[in-house]
Amino acid sequence: MLNIPSLQASVSPEEWQLRCDLAACYRLVALYGWSDLVFTHISAKLPESVSGVGEHHFLINPYGLMFDEITASSLIKVDMQCNQLHESPFPVNPAGFVIHSAVHEARPEAGCVLHTHTRAGVAVSAQKGGVLPISQQSTFVLGSLAYHAYEGVAFRDAEKPRLQADLGAANFLMLRNHGLLTVGKTIADAFLSMYTFENTCRIQIDAQAGGELIDVNPRIVSGVAQAMRVQTGGLGGAFAWPALLRKVQRELPGWNT
Repeated sequence: MLNIPSLQASVSPEEWQLRCDLAACYRLVALYGWSDLVFTHISAKLPESVSGVGEHHFLINPYGLMFDEITASSLIKVDMQCNQLHESPFPVNPAGFVIHSAVHEARPEAGCVLHTHTRAGVAVSAQKGGVLPISQQSTFVLGSLAYHAYEGVAFRDAEKPRLQADLGAANFLMLRNHGLLTVGKTIADAFLSMYTFENTCRIQIDAQAGGELIDVNPRIVSGVAQAMRVQTGGLGGAFAWPALLRKVQRELPGWNT
């Protein structure tokens, strides 16, 4: 037991809600088998009503905790340079924040950036053809997909401009030979996008083990944005988020402490 003191009484209700949602997201990533021990990160941007006008503050995981151990109170608040903004018994990993800070800087509307190193995601990132249009899931990804070439472990600030240019306005980023990244206006949006991205890669690897593949008609891919809005009733990730919170409460309670 980590016995982490609760921060609920010492932060605003808006920050506490964001902390709870982000802690739930970390635990859901663990539940779905997307975590990589204590590595990779999910960052959430605090609204200016909490951080202050013109300030850019984020919540990120304490470095060294497994994703299924993270709680709302253990999350660490950092600035754009990943400096800790409150006392915590845990460190942060500035190198791990390089990719996230690059995305948040280029995409100020991004409320959440989610990055994984899953087996299927890395496998497809190493394939020359990248994501193939062979499943319904892939059509949702291909409508907003970008690629970034591998430059080694991503801890150099010099890589940021190239990553930002490659990402552009896309919400799905395949980091070549590295893994997957999603950008969402909310934590729920980023999670739902990663669920779709990960399943796209798993389906592709499975399909490639069989016979000849059938591509989806390109005209279907071009109309996918409207299809997604219909599928979620216009709510995006918020449509599934309450059910996901019930799941994490059943299977990994304690996240909202």
